[in-house]
Amino acid sequence: MSQAALPATLADALKSNAVAVNAELDRLLPVPDGPENRVHEAMRYSSLDGGKRLRPFLVMQSASLFNVAESAAIRVACAIEMVHCYSLIHDDLPCMDDDDLRRGRPTCHRQFDEQTALLAGDALLTRAFEVLAGAPTHSDPAVRCELVAVLAHSSGADGMVGGQMVDLRAAEFAMDVPAITRLQQMKTGRLIGFSCEAGAVLGKAGAHQRQALRNYAHDLGLAFQIADDLLDVEGDAAEVGKKVGKDADAGKATFVSLLGIERARSQADMLADQAARHLDVFDEKADFLRATARYVVDRRS
Repeated sequence: MSQAALPATLADALKSNAVAVNAELDRLLPVPDGPENRVHEAMRYSSLDGGKRLRPFLVMQSASLFNVAESAAIRVACAIEMVHCYSLIHDDLPCMDDDDLRRGRPTCHRQFDEQTALLAGDALLTRAFEVLAGAPTHSDPAVRCELVAVLAHSSGADGMVGGQMVDLRAAEFAMDVPAITRLQQMKTGRLIGFSCEAGAVLGKAGAHQRQALRNYAHDLGLAFQIADDLLDVEGDAAEVGKKVGKDADAGKATFVSLLGIERARSQADMLADQAARHLDVFDEKADFLRATARYVVDRRS
């Protein structure tokens, strides 16, 4: 959306963005006739069920810094949300976290079955790259190729998937704060990093501006994860929309278990403030991104 059309508050902006993203996801994920329609229904169930839409919001806001057309930016926003939703489907499977609840509803494998959930995650991942590669995403094929390459690196074995592998093996290692930081930068931070930098890719921004967004994303991602760890300890399952206390039950090392609640909260606050300062180069155009840094540490879900 254009900068002039932005709502007055972050809450309004997030809500408006979610509505737009949901409408575009609905368009990008039709259900065909034929027996394969079950996997399409599962894809829609897991990607049209709400959520904060934080990553799409970061894409749209970063794109607005460079006056990127909303029609292009929203396709990238939907692609990152498809990847995020695929990861949640797979994380919830019995072979991974074995969760029954996601965003206040039954997880995909509980609503459908494990086989369908697995395929729905696979299909969302591949659909994301199909959307990025499509001509409506950008008129310059080089830009589309860069988006595909950056998202592939961020979501694959050197990014989110690699971080999940480290998380699964965490009990084998001495997980101190630097190790937890690296794990979370891979598992959570890389997709947040793509979301923040995608607008700069679409807008063919200069190196200085891209680095500012990378630095912002680095601190935002860590603040987000610390807040998640705090919610797992202090949150209410009905409000959070999923089971809480899982990390402690599993004996997992987290920022909270290593730092304690007060130090973890202080660290999250420091990172949020630091993230906002990285955006000084963009002046008031980045005000919603600055507000987002505070939002991720103050949220209750």
